[in-house]
Order: sequence, then structure tokens, then C-alpha cells
Amino acid sequence: MWCRRLACLLGLPCWQTRRAGHSSLGLPHSTRTVPTAAARCHHTAPESLSCAWQLHGDHLELRYANTLMRFDFVWLRDHCRSASCYNAKTNQRSLDTASVDLGIKPKAVRVDETTLFLTWPDGHVTRYGLEWLVKNSYEGQKQRVMHPRILWNAEIYRQAQVPSVDCRSFLETDEGLKEFLQNFLLYGIAFVENVTPTKEDTQILAERISLIRETIYGRMWYFTSDFSRGDTAYTKLALDRHTDTTYFQEPCGIQVFHCLKHEGTGGRTLLVDGFYAAEQVLRQAPDQFELLSKVPLKHEYVENVGDCHNHMIGVGPVLNVYPWNNELYLIRYNNYDRAVINTVPYDVVHRWYTAHRTLTAELRRPENELWVKLKPGKALFIDNWRVLHGREAFTGYRQLCGCYLTRDDVLNTARLLGLQA
Repeated sequence: MWCRRLACLLGLPCWQTRRAGHSSLGLPHSTRTVPTAAARCHHTAPESLSCAWQLHGDHLELRYANTLMRFDFVWLRDHCRSASCYNAKTNQRSLDTASVDLGIKPKAVRVDETTLFLTWPDGHVTRYGLEWLVKNSYEGQKQRVMHPRILWNAEIYRQAQVPSVDCRSFLETDEGLKEFLQNFLLYGIAFVENVTPTKEDTQILAERISLIRETIYGRMWYFTSDFSRGDTAYTKLALDRHTDTTYFQEPCGIQVFHCLKHEGTGGRTLLVDGFYAAEQVLRQAPDQFELLSKVPLKHEYVENVGDCHNHMIGVGPVLNVYPWNNELYLIRYNNYDRAVINTVPYDVVHRWYTAHRTLTAELRRPENELWVKLKPGKALFIDNWRVLHGREAFTGYRQLCGCYLTRDDVLNTARLLGLQA
């Protein structure tokens, strides 16, 4: 049973009264020893604290900062931050997790205003800040988002008036780089203006925030309608909204586009926030959202053009979510490259098609389409895990250059500038 303070916090009746500053065993709280199983339920923190705890057979239950948390005893021993268990200089664990007794239980527990203290059977003492526990508990993580975002349709994005960043500011100042990355993290797209329209200058731009990810398309590529690669993108035809490299086991994280020249008409770029569309599906048909996040699909790229011979296969669901908070982190949507559906039985297939149709309808709503005209000097960065892109058909000669960036490096750059990423 929880202590009187916790009972009051929960609005429950208090069936047992204790003298302040003493446990049910009559010991001062600063030197509490874990009692026998029969009395274990009576353990509390001092009434002066906004924290209360209770021991169970295999875990510690802790309430602090309006969060009820449960910690496995092995977890509490494994995450010890003492000098012998954790190297604070390298931020790496020193403790051999396999050496921890899976039946371990603390010998003594106490709490003060800021810290939980656990004494283990061998006498080792583990200290945890209560705020650290809230942040790193499963219950705390369920309430947090990994990546703060602003979901948008065309009108929302236009009203936000997200500014482009000048190339010189982007390249030469941390302030310009941070503004760019903040826009990119929030909206999944960001623009840099006044870039010299060459492949070499575009490469310098890209390498400001990340290593370039070399793929079967090379590092930096020129992009024309000469069908030099076995892909519809290398034509003048319109392209429906899609994400790239769905046929990679890990799709490329960020894509860079820079139009170097266009002598003709058409060719506007289409951008759609896939997470905004998925959010509408989640609200309207949560069972369909769940199905799209569970059914694994194959995507495939087969190429035999000139000297290019490739056969790529990637596997994963259309929607990818973190299981502890259901936060969407990746959409894998490309109807051109989706392979034969042979990973689920027939009775699931039809339900998947229904869910896919619902998502496609959201992605194709005109109000969700942001159309932009790429021009020389204006580089576009796209979060390929979130924002779908396409283009309208065009005439004349059109040349783009670009590359893929490693997602880890972009997020690393953002974190080093103090952004949550």
C-alpha cells in the first residue's frame, strides 16, 4: 500500500497513519533497509517530498513529477552512473551487463528531495537523479516526442512564411546553419538561396551539414531527361508523389535538388508532407494506420541500361513508428517501385489495399500539394523519410544536380547546434 502522502495525491483513502520521518518499521528514512516481503508494501518516501515509492517483487514503483514509473531491478543496476559502472569521459557503459544477477534486488532504498539511492547486496550504491529517471523512464518517454515537427498542408506552409537562408550565411555562420536546420527539422523541407549554379558549389553546400551518401547513382549527380538510367525520373514525364530509394534497406534520409538550367516550360516540383497525410489517416481510421505500420512490403529496383546493372530490394512497412509512443518517423511510399505483395496472406492483402487507398487519397488532396518552381541559385533539401516529392511534365532542356545525405550526420550537426533532433 502506498504511503499516506501518495494516497492523498491519488485521492485514495489513507488506511494507515505514520509518524512523519519514520518508516513502518520505525527506522529513519535516511537509513531504510528493505524489509521482508510481507512488509515490503509499506515502504514510502518522507512525507515532505513530492515523491513516493513502493517495492514489488521484481521492480520499484516510483511517483514523481506527476509521473508513475516502474523500474525493473536489473535495469536499475545496469544503468548505474557510478564511476565504476559508467565512463563519464566517453559517455559509455563500463559495467558488464551479463555479470548482473537477473534476480538482483536492492538491499536498501532511500530518497531525498532530488535523488534515489539504491544499495545492492554487494554494498554497491547507485544514485539516480529523480529528474533523470522521469526523462529516461518508459513512462516518461511515452509522453515525449523524439522529433518535434510542424505538420503542414499547402496553406499551413504558406502562412508560416518559412524563410529561405542565404548561401553565405548558411556556409559561414552557425546562426544561418542553425536557422536552416531548425526549418528543416520542423517542416521536412528547407531552401538555400543565392547558390552558385554549379555541381561543385552544390556539393560544398551539402557537405556543410553532412557526409554525402554514395549510392548506385554515385555521389553528386547530374539529372537530365536523357534516360541515361533505367528510371522514370530521367525522362520529361510527370512524376507522381513518392519517396526515393524505398528499395534500400535503409532509404536515403535527405535529398538535395538544385536546378542548374531549364530552357522550356513546366517542370514544377511537387512537395507533400507525408506525415500530415498519415496523421489524417490516424484520426479517421486508426485501424488502417496500424495496418500500414505492420504489413512489411518489398520494394525493388531492377536496372540494365548501358553499364548500369543493379538489383536492389528493400523491405519495410509504408509507415514506420516508434513502438513506445507511436510516433511516426518514416514513410516508405513509392508506387513505381513497390514489388509483388507476397509477404502477407490474402485476407490481409485486401485490407491493406483499402488502407493504402485511404492514405493515397490524403496524399493526393489538392490542398496538401505544395508546388514550387526550382530555379538556378535555389537549392532544396528534402527529408526523404517524411516529405514526398514529384514533378509536372516539362519541355525543353532541364538540368538538375543533387545528392543524398546521411541522415545520422544531418541530425548530428543539428544536435551539436543545440537543436532537438
